[in-house]
Amino acid sequence: MKKEPSLKERVACHHLWNEKHPSDSVEAIELASKAGGEVEARTQAQSHPMTDERPELSVVMPCLNEAETLAVCIDKAIETLRDHGISGEVIIADNGSTDGSQTIAVEHGSRLVRIASRGYGNALIGGIEAARGTYVIMGDSDDSYDYHEIPQLLEKLREGYDLVMGNRFRGGIKPGAMPPLHRYLGNPVLTFIGRLFFRTPPCGDFHCGLRGFRKAAADRMDLRTTGMEFATEMVIKATLHKMRIAEVPVTLSPDGRSRPPHLRSWRDGWRHLRFMLLYSPRWLFLYPGFALMALGMILGLVLLPGPLTVGSVTFDVHTLLYSAILVLIGYQAVLFAVFSKVYAVISGLLPPDPRLEKLFRYVSLEAGLAVGGVLLALGLAGTIAGVSIWGGASFGPLDFQKMMRLLVPTNLALVLGFQTVLSSFFLSVLGMGRR
Repeated sequence: MKKEPSLKERVACHHLWNEKHPSDSVEAIELASKAGGEVEARTQAQSHPMTDERPELSVVMPCLNEAETLAVCIDKAIETLRDHGISGEVIIADNGSTDGSQTIAVEHGSRLVRIASRGYGNALIGGIEAARGTYVIMGDSDDSYDYHEIPQLLEKLREGYDLVMGNRFRGGIKPGAMPPLHRYLGNPVLTFIGRLFFRTPPCGDFHCGLRGFRKAAADRMDLRTTGMEFATEMVIKATLHKMRIAEVPVTLSPDGRSRPPHLRSWRDGWRHLRFMLLYSPRWLFLYPGFALMALGMILGLVLLPGPLTVGSVTFDVHTLLYSAILVLIGYQAVLFAVFSKVYAVISGLLPPDPRLEKLFRYVSLEAGLAVGGVLLALGLAGTIAGVSIWGGASFGPLDFQKMMRLLVPTNLALVLGFQTVLSSFFLSVLGMGRR
């Protein structure tokens, strides 16, 4: 029977990048992620001091109760590093396992990083922060990804790409590896929405868990999400920062766990969609706002001269009132798009956008006050006209349809005028935070 290698032999094998001075590979650091929590560090002393020399690659695996599959994942990663002469380390970002995963991580020669705050994103943020490599490759610890494919991701990183995505649809999804709901609906739809919203370079699998990136690029992305949407955040922020993105085919196999996965289809799918909406004011506010304004204005212009009959249905002043409401709601949505974009940029959630500088160059407080003043003047003129007509009737009953055709656009102008004036002041306040 083949003798199992000792812990010391595994550690020495793992630290290929520092063979002359083996490092402490069983370092356990308790980190709180950026999402919050106390930062605490604990290092288990070993017989070899930590070296300042950095490996080329850090392989980061998030872990929460993965005792059934963790050992094989670590062994595959270390074997790949050894066989291809890659100077690297394997980091297990443990999220509070209670099944002995931490012991397995240490015994199989990886660095153990304890993450205090729960969540897939929290675990990866902590693991990436602890990584010492120039490049980082992340992957799940459930044995669904083949860590023998590390070299093809690393090759692209060496070519200068900032983010290298795996694509399971190109590489092959083995029977039973991905539920039909995810394969035919969830992943394709969310990937399509992501590419539509953010115009990402060719990326056919937003949610592939096996991907690589430069450590410096991850620092620049300032990743913050704590859950499964972390995968989407990385692709979106790399796109927004105009980083170089490549894609390689990877295979997906059924995981080796006997328990259900941590992923919750509808909950986590919504978190991905919610993140994309919040990071795209154009699609959340701007485009729907313009569409509502256009629909309301078209309806209003058609109905302002008189009723419109289509077949047996007549559209009159009641529909005219709703058309004005559509314009008002749409205008508010457009303003929210501008406010959200400005706030996101000045708070660092989004990278600087040259279009904002143009916005502040031409849409100044004074310009907003002028437009708002014109709208208020139109509204005031319509009000005076309405009162004059009422006075001509001795302040008695009036023709309902005739007066509504005057008062609906009059009141719309007044409301839009006040909104424009107040929004101009608020936008100027937000603009003070620009550098």
